[in-house]
Amino acid sequence: MGKQLQAIRGMNDILPEQTPAWQYLEQQVRSVLGTYGYQEIRVPIAESSALFSRGIGTGTDIVEKEMYTFEDRNGEKLSLRPEATASIVRAGIQNGLLYNQIQRLWTSGPMFRYERPQKGRYRQFHQISVEAYGMVGPDIDAELILMTARLWQQLGLTEHVTLELNTLGTQESRLRYREALVAYLSQYEADLDEDSRRRLTINPLRILDSKDAGTQKIVADAPELFDYLDEESRNHFEDLKKVLDEAGVSYRVNTKLVRGLDYYGRTVFEWITESLGSQGTVCAGGRYDALVEMLGGKPTAGVGFAMGMERLILMLETLELLPETVNNQVDVTVVAVGDGIGNKALPVVERLRDALPQFKILMNCGSGGFKAQMKRADRSGAKYALIIGEDELQAGTATIKSLRADEAQQQLPLSEVAGFLKSILQ
Repeated sequence: MGKQLQAIRGMNDILPEQTPAWQYLEQQVRSVLGTYGYQEIRVPIAESSALFSRGIGTGTDIVEKEMYTFEDRNGEKLSLRPEATASIVRAGIQNGLLYNQIQRLWTSGPMFRYERPQKGRYRQFHQISVEAYGMVGPDIDAELILMTARLWQQLGLTEHVTLELNTLGTQESRLRYREALVAYLSQYEADLDEDSRRRLTINPLRILDSKDAGTQKIVADAPELFDYLDEESRNHFEDLKKVLDEAGVSYRVNTKLVRGLDYYGRTVFEWITESLGSQGTVCAGGRYDALVEMLGGKPTAGVGFAMGMERLILMLETLELLPETVNNQVDVTVVAVGDGIGNKALPVVERLRDALPQFKILMNCGSGGFKAQMKRADRSGAKYALIIGEDELQAGTATIKSLRADEAQQQLPLSEVAGFLKSILQ
């Protein structure tokens, strides 16, 4: 026999007992986004590699090290999407959704990056990406942040996340700052970590959020980007902070926050948590007003964010914030006793499902005696067993037995079973 096949490292199965938590998070996100008027868009998992190298930036870790790239049979270079924003912009340009229009869009699904797998961070991971186009003012930046704050409130995470803000200004102001930053860091080039030395000529702003302790000490005295901002960017940032202040959303200005993708400008933000041990980001985004034009469209303002589902679910589980109703348990298991009784009971169970569409009813199918079926019923987590045998079918009745409480079992006419179950399950 051949070696047992395994999932690819960093690409994990989501098992049946885990999916209810995912469904709960997806439902909560969908609900909040819907109340703000955001519409769902679904984009391909694979795109032309050029889309990401042009949009994300050739000097980024994602493009240089992390993308899953391959050639198809026609020799075209394709990549599994490492993030969704570039794909949404491509779809918007291709389908005429962006120019001179206002769009509020969101998508969710798997993304792919080749990096060291760790808890809550995998090579195939899942993100919810939210994007807004055609609005230039700080009000839409604020809306996105307020929307995430509302989601944290709905999930019970408000006390476990902290908002960090920064502004990157315009491309022109960043170029002026880049010159000053490179001049400063070049004095300490030999003391920088290896990645930072490489970034010094490719993407020096990324050195600001290096996790290397030695580099962090050097960066602490680096020039501040805020000192090189244009007046319009300063005003944009101040207006954003005023809206958040008036809305009661707390934040911390982090002048070293730059984000890892080249397309960001002006507002950038991250929601971070320490609830999982070391500090981690659960949601991040910002403005990318130049991205649409960079990918071949007409100039169009854009702003958005992405949140990692694995990390959010891990938080909900760790903090025990998932409702008790989030489980795979059924409400009623039907136990059919006797040869051929299962086939005769199926129409009865279907009529019961018609009458009780809000409840989960599990029909025992296949062979098994009464004791075996009752054991399965107990393992299913069902609250009640509905027992149907030959005698019950002839009499038009069923027996209802509690599996979780010390209650006397009852035999009822089939016509009364639905009403009785509804009264005790609610």
